Amino acid sequence: MALVPVAEALERLLDGAAALPGESVPLADAAGRVLAEPVVALRTQPPFEASAMDGYAVRSADVASAPARLSVIGVAPAGRGFTGSVGDGEAVRIFTGAPLPEGADTVVIQENVRAPGGGDIEVMEPTAQGRNVRRRGLDFGQGDVLLESGRLLDPAALSLAASANHPNLDVVRQPLVAIIATGDELLPPGSELGPDQIISSNAYGVIATAQSVGARALDLGIAADRHDAIAALVKKAVAAGADVLVTLGGASVGDHDLIHDVLTGEGMKLDFWKIAMRPGKPLMFGRLGNIRCIGLPGNPVASLVCSQLFLKPLLARLGGRLYRPDIRTARLGAAMHANDLRQDYVRATVREDAATLVATPFGIQDSSMLRMLADANGLIVREPFAPAAEAGAECSVLMLR
Repeated sequence: MALVPVAEALERLLDGAAALPGESVPLADAAGRVLAEPVVALRTQPPFEASAMDGYAVRSADVASAPARLSVIGVAPAGRGFTGSVGDGEAVRIFTGAPLPEGADTVVIQENVRAPGGGDIEVMEPTAQGRNVRRRGLDFGQGDVLLESGRLLDPAALSLAASANHPNLDVVRQPLVAIIATGDELLPPGSELGPDQIISSNAYGVIATAQSVGARALDLGIAADRHDAIAALVKKAVAAGADVLVTLGGASVGDHDLIHDVLTGEGMKLDFWKIAMRPGKPLMFGRLGNIRCIGLPGNPVASLVCSQLFLKPLLARLGGRLYRPDIRTARLGAAMHANDLRQDYVRATVREDAATLVATPFGIQDSSMLRMLADANGLIVREPFAPAAEAGAECSVLMLR
């Protein structure tokens, strides 16, 4: 099977991917979710003319000039409005958020009032009609569309939905990613290692990638290099209703690389296998019913780079999110050799120098070196057959953070 270009592989992997169906969740659980349906106001806000300040509700005609002496006839705290009417020469002590009493059309702030005693006040500055009053429906009216579908529910959006009297919201279902690591040599972190064993690390980075775009992750653990062991975990992924199945390792062509055989034996239809990229050549993609299956390379750096390039945009689309990779133009901080037929993603440090980004590649690019990837904040993207480039030459960088 010929090597598939990166852009074509991504297009084929995303083909037909769309936001998953919606589900209703309590407002308290909706943070970070994506709206499946618009939010329409169930009430008007504010529902009445309300005071915007602590002060006195008055008739504007009485305070058009100052000083003006008024008689205080009552109090209107928030949540307990004054039930009478304000007449000529009268005022009601009022607090922020309280309904404006009948007859009043203005609020004089308390800082502009002197209380000489005897239940009277003196307004020391003229106040124009309507000052310090929030009109009914100032924020929104019943029936207004407040939030469109596709909106990510951030703190402001959640508070707005709450003020519109929505206890629940219809949101896009979060994609479920089932993750299977494979390899007799792998043990979980904290294990006592034998002489031929290593720690399984890839799943944690893949889980974090999935969660960064709002997906849920189901870690099914480590499968031994046996058909039956891998198949048992694949069946668990199917039973759990996974939208995406990610396998780690075992997707190459060695005698112990069994993923392709197991998945096709379970009914997967292979789309492509092997991509013209470095790191990450042995990436596999197919469909097992409604499940999209991605076989990631076992090398840790290749696994995480491929997660960034392929898994992240897929999960974002399934979750109804807009996702655009952060690609910037920079200058090379060191010379680079000519490239071959594969698209290179070169780990680099990116810094700003006199308003110009400078991307300096690490000298070693081994795909097993996680420390280098953790130190990198960008990937220099080198197109196939790119010529040698001197330091200072322009390059494209995929920012990682």
